[in-house]
Amino acid sequence: MPDRSIPTTAIGAYPKPDYVPVADWFNTRDGMSTASATRAYEEGLARAGEEAEALFRRAAQEVIDDQIEAGIDIPTDGEVRRENYIHYHCRHLSGFDFDTLTNRVLRDGAYETELPTIRGPIAARETGFLVHDWRAAQAFTDRPVKTTIPGPITIADTTADAHYGDPAALARDLADALNAEVRALAEDGARVIQIDEPLFARKVDEALAFGMETLERCFHGVGPEVTRVVHICCGYPNYLDQTDYKKADPQSYFRLADALDALDGVDQVSIEDAHRHNDLSLLDRFGRKTVVFGCLAIARSEVETVEGVRERLAKALDHLDRDRLVAAPDCGLGHLTRDLARAKLKVMVEAAKSL
Repeated sequence: MPDRSIPTTAIGAYPKPDYVPVADWFNTRDGMSTASATRAYEEGLARAGEEAEALFRRAAQEVIDDQIEAGIDIPTDGEVRRENYIHYHCRHLSGFDFDTLTNRVLRDGAYETELPTIRGPIAARETGFLVHDWRAAQAFTDRPVKTTIPGPITIADTTADAHYGDPAALARDLADALNAEVRALAEDGARVIQIDEPLFARKVDEALAFGMETLERCFHGVGPEVTRVVHICCGYPNYLDQTDYKKADPQSYFRLADALDALDGVDQVSIEDAHRHNDLSLLDRFGRKTVVFGCLAIARSEVETVEGVRERLAKALDHLDRDRLVAAPDCGLGHLTRDLARAKLKVMVEAAKSL
């Protein structure tokens, strides 16, 4: 009999082991400017020296082993090499200035910080750096390791533009630069690639005006052998158990759904549901796409119950075919402790397999 249980995946970040030479930006941004975080990243790598690569590989194995032990079908490397999943990628693109930063208020006023500045045309400068990261992680498992990449509109929102003055043109150049890395990954054998566009939920008009086109542009030239995923969460907290952090409008998913479902260059749409339940009639709008359904809250230390997660997944199956549902956390697990992350993942897997 074929396995008919609901497949499971992680989204991106995982708690970094203490020995990793770089700290997560979202765990340092309170009281630390981006300039300070950038210096800390560079200084951490310098201190680790030639040992850095061995430490990153050790961390990736630890993170992947945790996910496999929990029963995750499609793990990630936990983004253990990244101080910030956006800026890590930007360091490998031309056009970015990490020395002279620009002050910006982000996420509808959720926080203020200094950001890398775009001062020239964006282009891929070091194609293959994610291939290196993926190869290192994939060596630790025979399950497909998902690679996660920030999307054009999300990069644009988390940097400062002093060159383009045209959001659509900037997004197109970013998409072309990202596509170079996506194609390199696909050609090397990566089989699950995820573009993260949480800003779609906050900037729906931009997403509909040119974001869908740039999202497909990111996957241009990548064939059906690769599962092409877009992840769209509604907001990330500053710290664990924060209750008042700003979320995107819950109607954003409804406004985006038809356009997302119509995309030919994307196979799966990843949305959150655990922190704030959706009206599940939303899922009826996805007639073509597989939905990666968030069923673990990544900002709460309370561990979900198997019964609660199973019930929510069962309700999702009232709206989606079984072969078009994947269970996942709402977003990355970077704010959790390792014990909490493992406990939550085990609950999700048990719930998904019981269906």
